[in-house]
Amino acid sequence: MLEKKTLDYEKVVLIGVVNQEQDEEKCKEYLDELEFLAYTAGGEVIERFWQKIDTPNPKTFIGTGKMEDVRAFVKTHDIGTVIFDDELSPAQQKNIEKILRCKILDRTSLILDIFAQRAQTSYARTQVELAQYQYLLPRLAGLWTHLERQRGGIGMRGPGETEIETDRRIVRDRIALLKKKLEKIDKQMATQRGNRGSLVRVALVGYTNVGKSTLMNVLSKSEVFAENKLFATLDTTVRKVVIGNLPFLLSDTVGFIRKLPTQLVESFKSTLDEVREADLLLHVVDISHPNFEEHVASVNKVLDEIESADKPTIMVFNKIDAYEHESIDEDDLVTEKTAKHFTLKEWKNTWMGKIGDYALFISALNKENMEEFRKRVYQEVRKIHITRFPYNHFLYPEYDEMEKDL
Repeated sequence: MLEKKTLDYEKVVLIGVVNQEQDEEKCKEYLDELEFLAYTAGGEVIERFWQKIDTPNPKTFIGTGKMEDVRAFVKTHDIGTVIFDDELSPAQQKNIEKILRCKILDRTSLILDIFAQRAQTSYARTQVELAQYQYLLPRLAGLWTHLERQRGGIGMRGPGETEIETDRRIVRDRIALLKKKLEKIDKQMATQRGNRGSLVRVALVGYTNVGKSTLMNVLSKSEVFAENKLFATLDTTVRKVVIGNLPFLLSDTVGFIRKLPTQLVESFKSTLDEVREADLLLHVVDISHPNFEEHVASVNKVLDEIESADKPTIMVFNKIDAYEHESIDEDDLVTEKTAKHFTLKEWKNTWMGKIGDYALFISALNKENMEEFRKRVYQEVRKIHITRFPYNHFLYPEYDEMEKDL
C-alpha cells in the first residue's frame, strides 16, 4: 500500500479479476498500478477485491456473490468510489451504480481523469476533452447529463426528440468541433516543427514515471516539471541541447501505460508526431520496477502502432540507484533463480547484452554514468548530423577531437 495522508483523499475500493489472460500474480501487479493511478488522481485505496472468473459477468462484470461483498463493504465504510481495473460496458456501469450506489469508474475513465487534471495548455486540454467526449458518448444513458442546459433549452429539442437523443447530438457536435480545433492546432504545430530547421531530433519515450523528465532536466539544464506520479508530463516539451558544441533538439513526450485508452492514442496522435518525426529515440526504462520488461513490451507496442518501432533507438535503463534484487541463501536448494534474483551485472549478460552499445545504465537523479550516456548520444547524433550536413565534417574537424574528449 502507498503511504499517504488520509486527509483530502477520496476513499476508493479497487476491483480486479483473475482469468486465463492474467493469473493471480499479474492481477496483483495490475492492481498495484491501479492504486498508483488512484493515488495520482487524488484517491486513497481502502480495500481491494478480486475474483477468479473465466468470463466477466455481462451485467455486473463480477459475480453476484462478490458484488454483494463489495456492496456491504462500501456501505459500511462509506466508500465514495469503486474502480474496476478493466473497461466496463455502458450497461455494466449502469447496473453496478444501481447496486453499489456510489461513483463507478474503470481504468479508462480514471486515466482520462488524470489526464484532465494534468492538462496545462489549451492544446492538451482540447485533446483530453475530445477523448472524454468519445468515451462519454456511448455511456450517456442514465448519467443524468442534461447537456442541453449548456447551450440553452429553447430551440434545442425537435418534435418528439428525447432528452438522451438531444444529449447525444450535442456530444457529437462537440466532438466534431474539437476535431476541427485540433486539426487547426496540428497544422500550426506541423509548421512549428518545420521551422525548427534540419537539426537532429531526439525524442524521449518510455513508460509513465520512468524518469524521462528528470533526464530531460539533466541534459538540457532546464526545469521541466517532474514528479513521482503517473503522467506528470502531458505536453510535449522541446529543448535545444548542445553536447560538445553539437546542437540537437530533445523532446520529452507523454508516458505510455498498459491498457492505454484508444481514445487517448487517437487524441494525442499529434503529440506523438514528435516521436514519429524523431531521428533517434531514447527509450527510458525504470529498471528498479519489478516488471520493467513488460513495460518495455508495452512501449514497443505503442511505437509499433504509430509506425516508429524501426527507428534508431538507445535503451536507457534508468534508476540503477534504486535497483534491488532478491537474494537466495546458499543453503537454499529449493528456490529457483529467476529474473527477480538477477544483479545488474547479470542483467547485462541477458538480452540486454545483445543490444551492445545501445544499452546504457544510468541514474538521472544521482547523475550516475551520465558522461558515458552523453558520449553515446553524441556519437549517434553526430552520425545523423554529418549525413545531413556533410560539409560540417570538414569545416569543423574539432568534432572528431570532441568525440575523443567525451
